[in-house]
Amino acid sequence: MPAPLLHIDTTPDLPAAADVVVIGSGVVGTFTAYYLARRGVSVALVEKGRIGAEQSSRNWGWCRQQNRDARELPMATKALDLWDRLAGEIGEDPGFRRCGLLYLSNDEAEIARWAKWRDFAAGEGVVTHVLGAAEAREHGRATGREWKGGVFSPTDGIADTSRAVPIAARGVMKAGGTVHQFCAARGLELEGGRVSGVVTEKGTIRTKVAVMAGGAWASSFVRQLGIRFPQAAVRQSIMAVGPNVAGLPDALYTAGVSLTRRGESGGYNLAISGRARVDPTPQQILFAREFVPMFAKRWRVLLPGGAEAWRSGHETAKRWALDKPTPMERMRILDPKPDARLVAETHRRALALLPALRDTAITASWAGYVDSTPDGVPGIGEVTGVPGLVLAAGFSGHGFGIGPGAGHLIADIVTGAEPLVDPRPYHPDRFHASAWGKVAEF
Repeated sequence: MPAPLLHIDTTPDLPAAADVVVIGSGVVGTFTAYYLARRGVSVALVEKGRIGAEQSSRNWGWCRQQNRDARELPMATKALDLWDRLAGEIGEDPGFRRCGLLYLSNDEAEIARWAKWRDFAAGEGVVTHVLGAAEAREHGRATGREWKGGVFSPTDGIADTSRAVPIAARGVMKAGGTVHQFCAARGLELEGGRVSGVVTEKGTIRTKVAVMAGGAWASSFVRQLGIRFPQAAVRQSIMAVGPNVAGLPDALYTAGVSLTRRGESGGYNLAISGRARVDPTPQQILFAREFVPMFAKRWRVLLPGGAEAWRSGHETAKRWALDKPTPMERMRILDPKPDARLVAETHRRALALLPALRDTAITASWAGYVDSTPDGVPGIGEVTGVPGLVLAAGFSGHGFGIGPGAGHLIADIVTGAEPLVDPRPYHPDRFHASAWGKVAEF
């Protein structure tokens, strides 16, 4: 089933031209359009389905600095500041709050890794409290268990995945941009090798800049232009319980199961961190060599999947015509089936861990495709050889929390402004230097 999502009305008429066209209305594309519109840039945000309906509404909703890759940490920190301002800027609440994120463990090696990250992050101005056994027991009193330790990151938080991206899209329109649902971008037109237009199913928008923020669809889209961007997606499942559950932390990670408070309902979303199905696709075969190190590192939690992703078409290796319906029009919203066994196991673990949940039942479950790069860090930057095409994809399960920071950075790149953070570590050219990449340490 689809994840809970606020549906909004958007702009009915497609503009003939725009300074920038953003393709994909997930968290990254929507915030890119938002920050461009706030600068007075003429921007059109086009979406094949509904605003935020794929992975941006299907994730945990964590907005964290804790355990970030060193390259992502500066963006994560800036993103939290931007999250803080959104309700005041837009006039609607995206459900963001700095509730703090709690991690508990009985694995001494895991606790040591968290402590090592704390020492690194302290040099970047990030506060993380490493918890001893007594502190972990107090913070984790809802479990009724003893813990060897943990960490608490007090300035991190969560946002409402059902509301945040649609509200940001409303912010785009309030700032003067246009937003178009059920309007698939089929491809780009080029003049003299540079972007001159975005071809959609409803017509062509003349523009000199296109931002590809299509999530799991991005690699297939840029392949139409002969661009090689290594990307592979895995299928993760989440379930919900409640409402009216009291006495639990807003956000808790354990190796067994993790939970996140869902909006203001009193219910919770539950998941097992890292556990996912690998559904084979033509694109995964194409990029198999690049992803061997990541998949090998995670072999204990990545299980073989089925043929659903192959049929969905988001990781096709084929070319398509711009004057005919494309795979995006045949699959408006990626809504894969949740892993029923994993959902049942998640619920079993949650009931065992948290007594307050023992009278609850599963109220919903859903799945989403998490698009990843070989090193687990997104590709952001103007594509070498195609002036005017900016890629923003491969957020590897981290996109929701850093979405405002990524959108701001992309708006900086497009407008030539002083960048929010150093953009060089994210540039997709790094995948050309080494086919194998490097798996992140944290």
